Amino acid sequence: MNFLPVQLAWKSLRVHRGRTFLTVLGIIIGISAVIIVMSAGESLKSLVLSEFESFGTDFIQVEIKVPTAKKNSVANAGGLAQGIQITTLKNQDAEDIGRLNNVKNYGGGLMGQAVISYLNENKVINYLGSSATTLEIMGIEIERGRSYSAEDDDQLAKTVIIGSKVATDLFGNDDPLGKSIKIGKIRFRVIGVAKEKGMSFGLNYDEMVYLPLQTAQKLLMGIDYLMFITVRVFDTKAIEATASEIENLLRTNHEITEAKDDDFAVTTATEALAMINTVFGGLTLLLVAIAGISLLVGGVGIMNIMYVSVTERTFEIGLRKSLGAKKKQILWQFLWEAIVVTMFGGLIGIIIGVTITFLISFIAAQIGFSWDFVLPPQSVIIAFLFSTMVGLIFGYYPAQKAAALDPIAALRYEK
Repeated sequence: MNFLPVQLAWKSLRVHRGRTFLTVLGIIIGISAVIIVMSAGESLKSLVLSEFESFGTDFIQVEIKVPTAKKNSVANAGGLAQGIQITTLKNQDAEDIGRLNNVKNYGGGLMGQAVISYLNENKVINYLGSSATTLEIMGIEIERGRSYSAEDDDQLAKTVIIGSKVATDLFGNDDPLGKSIKIGKIRFRVIGVAKEKGMSFGLNYDEMVYLPLQTAQKLLMGIDYLMFITVRVFDTKAIEATASEIENLLRTNHEITEAKDDDFAVTTATEALAMINTVFGGLTLLLVAIAGISLLVGGVGIMNIMYVSVTERTFEIGLRKSLGAKKKQILWQFLWEAIVVTMFGGLIGIIIGVTITFLISFIAAQIGFSWDFVLPPQSVIIAFLFSTMVGLIFGYYPAQKAAALDPIAALRYEK
């Protein structure tokens, strides 16, 4: 193999170091961005899936939904965020679901926000009103004290369980058990402190307060409906059939005749997992496409620099051609110059991308996130191949122009 074109390309790049650096910089940024984006996407996906798996694969989630809107749609989320109230999901619905053959456990719930206070300490918190079984299904464990019972729920007991962070913020080193706190204007007695659980699906469970469902409904919110019902099943193989039973039951209870008018959404663990994979797959592609734009910009920079290089070296090209250099040799001399630039930039970009990815995972771990260092092999392969292709594609036209120069005209150009 003749390495002369590569040697000439390398020599030219070394002579114009400043120009070479600026050309390489766009490729370095683009390649680093591709690797960081793909790695971050996989790490975030791994984090969400680990939380999902810890919750289990035997659950079905029933949530309120805006009629005519599709479940998990922007229209549904937007409608609920704008204040559309769905008041048809009731405690009786949860009890009816609990009677289905494949239902192992179930519980209803709702969420709200209020100011919680103890002595001179005030804190805005999210609270979860739920049955005792809902806490069990969600994996909320008690570190100190006890949970509330079905009797507490029926009697509208003013009892609460507080998250570990709430306990620290309000009581410091004091024991909160048996003490009274105010949620809004109503006093509640602390009967338990939840074990530290951290963030999951966007909620910080350590900064939440838990209280009996009917207490939250009637004393805090003045309502008689639910926001969600969580169900555990015995047989995961029959989970889809159970979901269909729940849909039919709720349509009967809510006097709905057509599925498009459902005011509820039933989602199985399988559907949720598929949705997570779809969302992260689409998100990763989008971010890679955005990162790829910087590679294209770098490619345009290479093309411009190559044009400058061809213009500056017109006499050299004419001299080589007059000495017998073939068109193909001139073409590959300039092509190799573009390829060497992009491959060099690609290697540096890969190193920087991997380093930044590792630092992100390290810093995330230091601040309490379970963020694994994930480096998808395809990200490195894609980045390297893409950088090489950029060199070939954007370097070809200037190289072709150089190869097509007339040697006599080229020699006159310098004079």
